[in-house]
Amino acid sequence: MNILYIGDIMGELGMQTVEKLLPEIRRDHNVDVVIAQAENTTDGKGISLADFARLRKMGIDFCTGGNWSLHKEEIIQAMNDPVQPIIRPANYLEGTPGLGYKYLKTIKGDILVVSLLGQVVGRDSAKPMNNPLITIDDILQSQKDVAKIATVVNFHGDYSSEKFVIGRYLDGRAALVVGDHWHVPTADAMVLPGGTAHITDVGMCGSIDSCLGVKFEVIIGRWKTGQASRNQLEEAGRLQFNAILVDVDVATGKAQGVEHIRRIVG
Repeated sequence: MNILYIGDIMGELGMQTVEKLLPEIRRDHNVDVVIAQAENTTDGKGISLADFARLRKMGIDFCTGGNWSLHKEEIIQAMNDPVQPIIRPANYLEGTPGLGYKYLKTIKGDILVVSLLGQVVGRDSAKPMNNPLITIDDILQSQKDVAKIATVVNFHGDYSSEKFVIGRYLDGRAALVVGDHWHVPTADAMVLPGGTAHITDVGMCGSIDSCLGVKFEVIIGRWKTGQASRNQLEEAGRLQFNAILVDVDVATGKAQGVEHIRRIVG
């Protein structure tokens, strides 16, 4: 089975990029399942129900989460529904709305999808959260007797050390462990010794002529003056698409191959 995990879809240009390139990539690589990081979809912060439906229509089967997942209150109803293919990070404190893992049903069997938040994530670093290693251990233990063909874990965080080490920690226990949140892809996609595909950061979808999707002049002005300002997403220029493709042996739940896919258009 070929699973495609698409990096952070950043705003309107991110959605346009996926709409433009996904059909061709899905066909050329015989993709069976598409999972995408959707926490930046709507104006760069969170995801609306309308944009969730738009992602589903363009061929995305499941949406993972990050620190902006719950920014728009309207999406919480879908986050709470075990049937709706969208999750927020699992290591938020008990009582947080939404679910941190769900199953994606496919014709070949069920895939367990889990989102985790790193312990260092920008402005949210001071917020209390559960240890991601303990959280994923508890989830995998609780789901060990549930029939599944693969487990996919996304780790959303700032520190390369956390995003790198989580792959080794889960090696042999997941088909794919993918880092995201940086919006800049790393050149270290590999299948680890235990059969887990891993990349420190998969990258983003959206404007490449920007600072991670935001207009350069906004970021440079803020940096130079030290004055707070509102992010403005770049709405023009070239587009980038970043994803990781994993070939999974459904009999073992292990990865047999991995490829980072990067496209630049415009």
